[in-house]
Amino acid sequence: VQLQACGGGLVQAGGSLRLSCAASGSIFSINDMAWYRQAPGEERELVATITSGGSTNYANSVTGRFTISRDNAENTVYLQMSSLKPEDTATYYCNAMIAPYYGPGSKYRPSEYWGRGTLVTVSS
Repeated sequence: VQLQACGGGLVQAGGSLRLSCAASGSIFSINDMAWYRQAPGEERELVATITSGGSTNYANSVTGRFTISRDNAENTVYLQMSSLKPEDTATYYCNAMIAPYYGPGSKYRPSEYWGRGTLVTVSS
């Protein structure tokens, strides 16, 4: 099982970007999915979360500007970022609680998975 994120890049302040992150491999189920970010010299911080049922939560700093969504059929989580600010510059990481499928009779064992980061740079 792995997570693959993409969609980062360079954008001017006020612009938009859409990140996506797809889970692949032998998967039984995916529970909560999330996006984190880490700016240079800073600790990793939670940006947004979404449950398997679609309930969402956001960091105060992105509320009203970012939207997290998911496609359960495609095992993919998205982060639509609008009205971007220079302080949104960071490497963005996707995160998910995934229960791999090990075959008939295997136990349900969800684990936390991280994707490789994708860099978002917002110029002023």
